Amino acid sequence: MSSHYIDSFADDFGPEKIIHINLPKSKMKAIVVIDNVALGPSLGGCRMAEDVTTQEVFRLARAMTLKNALSGLPHGGAKSAILADPRSPNKEILVRQFAQSIKELTDYTPGPDMGTDETCMAYIYDEIGRAAGLPTVLGGIPLDELGMTGYGLAIAADVASKIMDLPLEGARVVIQGFGNVGKAAAKFLEERGAKIIATCDYKGAIYNPDGIDVPALTAVVNNDRCVQESDLGEKISNEKMLEIESDIFIPAARPDIFTEENQHLLKTRLVLEGANIPITHKAAEIMHNRGIMIVPDVVANAGGVICAATEYQKMTEIQAYERIKKTIGHNTEEIFQRVKAEKIVPHEAAQRMAVERLTKAMALRAHI
Repeated sequence: MSSHYIDSFADDFGPEKIIHINLPKSKMKAIVVIDNVALGPSLGGCRMAEDVTTQEVFRLARAMTLKNALSGLPHGGAKSAILADPRSPNKEILVRQFAQSIKELTDYTPGPDMGTDETCMAYIYDEIGRAAGLPTVLGGIPLDELGMTGYGLAIAADVASKIMDLPLEGARVVIQGFGNVGKAAAKFLEERGAKIIATCDYKGAIYNPDGIDVPALTAVVNNDRCVQESDLGEKISNEKMLEIESDIFIPAARPDIFTEENQHLLKTRLVLEGANIPITHKAAEIMHNRGIMIVPDVVANAGGVICAATEYQKMTEIQAYERIKKTIGHNTEEIFQRVKAEKIVPHEAAQRMAVERLTKAMALRAHI
């Protein structure tokens, strides 16, 4: 990768490496960005999607740098993407080929992400002996199976609800994306008395003002059916779902769901960013000025990477839950405090918190 290309993304924190992988014979293409390793070897998810760009992978890697710093983890930030349909019949072959391609990138350990799961991490571990978020049978703490990212979102909701005087009992929740993160967030929030009134997948959305039966919908989706096949709510478009009035909105799918151009559609009190970079910074600033409180992704959805790091350090499932509760609870509270005291938007507050720790670590490293 030319230095000119890296310079188009570079700042004082990274990226350290941008790697494009292309295996013409097997048609496996991938992107890896190792952003910053000041805090230790990088840890970040490997997603699988056909339309991911280098810029998107870099933005996701930077989010991991900030997230790992905020979470007090001894890991730098990185991200990767396999450019393929996650429903491909050749998925295992592609994942194993990707693993072999990153074998020498020893400062990067992948974890599950959108389009990949514990099984994919098992393939990678089998090939190179390095992956996080492994199945239980391989000694892992299966973060998607346990719903660790969704659990972290619920912890952020617990803290925010008290500060905002927004009771979770009866709260109307819209979850954009009913994948691993969305399903878990729905489960934990329903246990707290909230009503999931709308959700979606890539084929469409459903809406039920009385509350969707989360276990029933989960069973449908786990049987490889789309949410609109559930008959658990009115069928609506994904675009229409963004306009439904709610108390809590959780974006839990792709980046940049809300931009400056469409942010006016959102009518809610609290956003918990379940996906990475789901709202552009400019859109988030406008939303904040409209009175919508946002708990940024680098705080709200850190449950997954905290769990992965806990597994990496050979700790237990119980310790992972405790670590998520303590870390996300503390960081959510500090976001609210800084927003109020420093009169800044939540994303800026989160970035300041992370940069403070990152800068101290970089000052102690001789070659960073």
